[in-house]
Amino acid sequence: MTPVDVRQGTSPVILGLPHTGTFLPAEIFERLNAQGRLLTDTDWHVDRLYDGLLPGVTTVRATFHRYVIDANRDPSGKSLYPGQNTTGLVPVTDFDDRPIWRDGAAPTDADVAERLDGFHRPYHAALSAEIARVRTLHGVAVLYDCHSIRSVCPFLFEGRLPDFNIGTDNGRTCAPAFETAVADLCAAADGYSHVVNGRFRGGWTTRHYGKPADKVHAIQMELTQASHLASEDPPFDYAPQKAERLRAHLAKILTRIEAIASSLTPGDRP
Repeated sequence: MTPVDVRQGTSPVILGLPHTGTFLPAEIFERLNAQGRLLTDTDWHVDRLYDGLLPGVTTVRATFHRYVIDANRDPSGKSLYPGQNTTGLVPVTDFDDRPIWRDGAAPTDADVAERLDGFHRPYHAALSAEIARVRTLHGVAVLYDCHSIRSVCPFLFEGRLPDFNIGTDNGRTCAPAFETAVADLCAAADGYSHVVNGRFRGGWTTRHYGKPADKVHAIQMELTQASHLASEDPPFDYAPQKAERLRAHLAKILTRIEAIASSLTPGDRP
């Protein structure tokens, strides 16, 4: 299986999907323990959630699981959130701090280097190529990075997470118009809660690519899985009725982002 699936479109918007993949090479699967093999930290059904919401959108999706290597982590291994609990480039625990590898089977430095070359770099090479292509087409590109997580995860954050978690690295990764528009639409979504640059203010992907001065804007959306799953526990089934309600709001968000990008003239594009 190829490490990345690309579907090219003509919109100025690109969807990044780094954590929906579940592929594990056999030799890596064999090294996981029973907890690891549950693949609990997958962004379950997020690709299905966004499918068909914006005609012409480009999608770049990692097909491999984040336990192989996390496509949304700094390849140097530097923490996204110094001083806070998180998982690493190649996780050794899940989001509840439970070991995921069999005794003596945890990834080595050589494993990490191999997985960087085989999975992480190909994903980002594809994403970089699509950003460049779309920017050439439109003079601007907007990367919308799609994520989800359990609404309650004490190892990573206290209490219950808002449904919409908008991340722009405190306004650094996109022009203010994009952040404001997304926040306003989330605030208007009846029955949902939201936060801007809260516990999740954008992962490595958002921070690495979001350079408004270079006409590339990036925004991360971390959704609670309670908003679209029947249960946040195995088997993590998709809940069509809940999901359709959420999809209506996500469609408005993507449409608005596209409209803002399309309205920018070359002189307006910071």
